[in-house]
Amino acid sequence: MPTRRNVLSLGCALSATALLKNVAFAEVPTTQQSDSATDPMSFVNPEFRPAVEQLAKAGPVQPLNAGTLKAEREFMNQLASPILPSPPVTERTIAGSPGAPPVRVFVVGDSPGSSKPAVLHFHHGAYVAGSAAASRRDIQDLSVAHDCVAVSVEYRLAPETTFPGSLEDNYTALRWIFTNAKQLGIDTKRIAIKGESAGGGHAAALAIAARDRGEVPICLQVLIYPMLDDRTCSSKTMPPFLGHYIWTPESNRFAWASFLGVPPGTARVPRNSVPARISNLNGLPPAFIGVGSIDLLAPESIDYAQRLVAAGVAVELNVVPGAFHAFNYIAPDTSLSREFEHAWNEALRRAFLQS
Repeated sequence: MPTRRNVLSLGCALSATALLKNVAFAEVPTTQQSDSATDPMSFVNPEFRPAVEQLAKAGPVQPLNAGTLKAEREFMNQLASPILPSPPVTERTIAGSPGAPPVRVFVVGDSPGSSKPAVLHFHHGAYVAGSAAASRRDIQDLSVAHDCVAVSVEYRLAPETTFPGSLEDNYTALRWIFTNAKQLGIDTKRIAIKGESAGGGHAAALAIAARDRGEVPICLQVLIYPMLDDRTCSSKTMPPFLGHYIWTPESNRFAWASFLGVPPGTARVPRNSVPARISNLNGLPPAFIGVGSIDLLAPESIDYAQRLVAAGVAVELNVVPGAFHAFNYIAPDTSLSREFEHAWNEALRRAFLQS
């Protein structure tokens, strides 16, 4: 009988396949061409090759675009892991920013009178899919692993809501955690933020907004293969082996265009909407950035880490050799995935001890 974890792995694999189709890089002119005879599998770490082969068996699918988005949203939400009977997850509705609708949040581990650390989590889904409701198991696991209050925010999705709508939803949740710290049992000096893929992009953007607004301190930003730069594969070229698996150039361009409301990689991008375009990174909270070496998002993750270092921000960068986007979900039982999970959890643990 398959375990919950195996079912989740298969589900994520099928979701990734249904979402994203490997596409030819001919759509974006590139100055970096690899030998067309080179097998993309040769870049994949041997630990992950069985998972890639399993993905290939699912067959060809349509890429993520406006025509496939509705079905993909429904399918992704069906992949939610069953929540545990304990610790309980409570749903709350909080007032949105001025002129914006209320925001739903899910909370685990709150304990009035305590002084626990807290993690505000942002779900994945390319800015256009996924939900906080579907990530309730994630925050249960976070709460148990770190004896913390874990909160997930139901930010509004693109393309129905473009920037800065989701940023304001996320900031509303962060400020709610801070102002209600006593009722939730939170130590306001130990608030971290975390997200994967688009969620990592949301976390990075929120860290910048929190710095600029000066209301809520953040002790750590955990950015897991984050979407940081709209210029990737729009105005910046990438080697063909980057993004060949799972997260592809075509899907990346669609996601950013949906989120920004304008073509990615252009001068029309809204101010402060793209973390990689922010010139001043001084004063941002410490960061853990993790990404696979053949993930389409690897160059922008590494570049962002370098720029944070140059700005005097403490950074831990973890680049997993031969790993593609979402490798730790698709192949969780490999040693590299376990080591990766341990690394970001240790970074979070240290941040809570040091704050």
